[in-house]
Amino acid sequence: MLKNYLSIFKLRIGVLIAFSAVVGYIAGEKSMPSLFRIVLISILTLMASAGASAINQVYDRDMDRVMKRTMKRPLLTGGVQSPTGVVLTGILLILLSVGIAFFKLNFLVSLHLFLGAFVYAVIYTIWLKRRSWMNIIVGGLSGSFAVLAGGASAQPDFCLAPILLAIVMFFWTPSHFWSFAVVHREDYKKARVPMLPVIFDNHKSGLYILLNTVLLFVASLLPFFLGHLGFIYLAAALGAGAFFIIRNLQFLFAPSREIAWKNFKFSMVYLSMLFLAVIFDLSIT
Repeated sequence: MLKNYLSIFKLRIGVLIAFSAVVGYIAGEKSMPSLFRIVLISILTLMASAGASAINQVYDRDMDRVMKRTMKRPLLTGGVQSPTGVVLTGILLILLSVGIAFFKLNFLVSLHLFLGAFVYAVIYTIWLKRRSWMNIIVGGLSGSFAVLAGGASAQPDFCLAPILLAIVMFFWTPSHFWSFAVVHREDYKKARVPMLPVIFDNHKSGLYILLNTVLLFVASLLPFFLGHLGFIYLAAALGAGAFFIIRNLQFLFAPSREIAWKNFKFSMVYLSMLFLAVIFDLSIT
């Protein structure tokens, strides 16, 4: 029973989003990071992400029913029987996250948490997902707002370092998700979801992925060249970024589902390496 409800909230994605917020906080904190703030921003970001994911699963039930990857989700199998209850729970989680952030942190944190949840649940899920192959480009802003929420929890005034990392997160999302969508193209095609690989063939999709990853690579270097991070971060950005581009080139010239899956898996490694490098870099300065 508990497992069914937890899957509604997509906690694995939520943990990644919460980690992104923590990295944003550490990048924006000019003094010793506060363990209390790290825990608080993690929990609040996870709550907002879980709430938005719950709304997403309720709204997408018709699509999930025809996709092999999602047809066993608990809202379809009967493991969770109240879509209305799920939506209300999701809204409550978002409101609690935003409200606690407002009173315990500051207005900008609450605003970014709200915008992240709103972009994912409304802009991406309800408006763009079924209408445009650019859905994930706009939807990727959800993760960027998590980084900005973390940065704002450190200091509510302008802070460039978290903004630069939010830009990195923005460019990372399409390269990550389009590779995933190549693997699951038939599912998305059956559900009539116009993901990039449904609209274009593998070769053209590979070209878009490569171009986006090149932009990601350039964006990832900005925190170093603008003086906000040091050589540990630079080494990670250069090494992981170069390998990510090589993976993209492999898919471009041999556009198979197997290589797309390797591309997708490395995208997770890439972001983890980059964000861990941020933490290590700042911990020794």
